[in-house]
Amino acid sequence: MPAAPAETVSQKNARRSASQYLNFTAFSRSGLIEQLEYEGFSHEDATYGVDAQNADWMAQAAKSAANYLEYTSFSRAGLVDQLVYEGYTQEQAEYGVSTTGL
Repeated sequence: MPAAPAETVSQKNARRSASQYLNFTAFSRSGLIEQLEYEGFSHEDATYGVDAQNADWMAQAAKSAANYLEYTSFSRAGLVDQLVYEGYTQEQAEYGVSTTGL
């Protein structure tokens, strides 16, 4: 059985960039892919880099919700809508907001 192809330089850079972003702040999966694409990574490399994180997107939604409430006020529905707008699924957004006590 042939070995899996090695990670390309661009894939490695996308993976490292995704990791750095997640260490800095919370992102949805699609939001992080879009951020990497904005930086010039192809969609395929950005997706590879993000998926290589094996991130807990529910936990990312909870961090995003908490971050928002640190500097502004939201209703529960408003914060759920904001998280969905950022690319979280409805389930992730509702979970994230539920962890804040809203």
